[in-house]
Amino acid sequence: MHAMALLAAGTPLTPIERPDPAPGSGEVRIKVNACGVCRTDLHVVDGELPDIRYPIIPGHEVVGRVEALGDGVAALAIGMRVGVPWLGFTCGECFYCRSDKENLCDRPKFTGYTRDGGFASHLVADARYCFPLGEDGEDAALAPLLCAGLIGWRSLVIAGEARRIGIYGFGAAGHIVAQMARSQGRTIYAFTRKGDEEAQKLARALGADWAGSSDEGPPEELDAAIIYAPVGPLVPAALRAVRKGGRVVCAGIHMSDIPSFPYSILWGERQVVSVANLTRKDGSDFFEAVARANIQTHTTVFPLARANEALSALRDGKLTGAAVLRP
Repeated sequence: MHAMALLAAGTPLTPIERPDPAPGSGEVRIKVNACGVCRTDLHVVDGELPDIRYPIIPGHEVVGRVEALGDGVAALAIGMRVGVPWLGFTCGECFYCRSDKENLCDRPKFTGYTRDGGFASHLVADARYCFPLGEDGEDAALAPLLCAGLIGWRSLVIAGEARRIGIYGFGAAGHIVAQMARSQGRTIYAFTRKGDEEAQKLARALGADWAGSSDEGPPEELDAAIIYAPVGPLVPAALRAVRKGGRVVCAGIHMSDIPSFPYSILWGERQVVSVANLTRKDGSDFFEAVARANIQTHTTVFPLARANEALSALRDGKLTGAAVLRP
């Protein structure tokens, strides 16, 4: 197999060659057809997440075909198209796993962070954490659904019954969740980097009722705001935008420090909550909803060898929609 691996924090990914991996008990080997590039990959590459063991192959929005089965795998078959998400294993024994909150497992493994991911021609995955994808849709179009879509879905659920929703950071997750929210009859306000007219144009094309800079206020109070950009100062900005009783959902795994803010913008029973990972039930619920909502992803495809270029474009805010790698 060939792959792009991270050998040390803050360095470019390096091409490596390895024998095709053999699946262990309960695992499958997957031939990768497409892998989305997520902001969490940047946090891995930049060393912003704890306890990274090098070398590591990033990538956790994987679409591919099952190529080999380990012992005990019955639910998947060779040739089946599957998706591999961020959550790659849970212990099944801790308090959270036993409470239907496996996304908070005490001993999890994560694709592309604590186990090798999809910036490669092949990967091995726990069969229990692979989603059958069927045959509809292009591989590259499906890849962003495996994290941007799933986290977008979970954050939308946590936003509750909010009718007027602000989306801060209109990238891979934002452009998917906006479509889902519109299919549910909600009103969408999209906040982008100042001057990012392309993202604002995309937001309006996907049904946003308003699109502007994150340093602007919305034309009316929000019922909820979801923050996808890893920018701490957006938290008080979103608090100022939501009504009393409103909710601010922080959807990233990593964020810069949140600055101090006056208690008055939190008062009135406003809430700040975070989204952590996902559950397999999130996945099954989301993919059922995707089929009903006719979600269309907007992607820029890069060959695997240009993974560093894709990461740089994401870091610099030069992508509209999502980036996807092809081996």
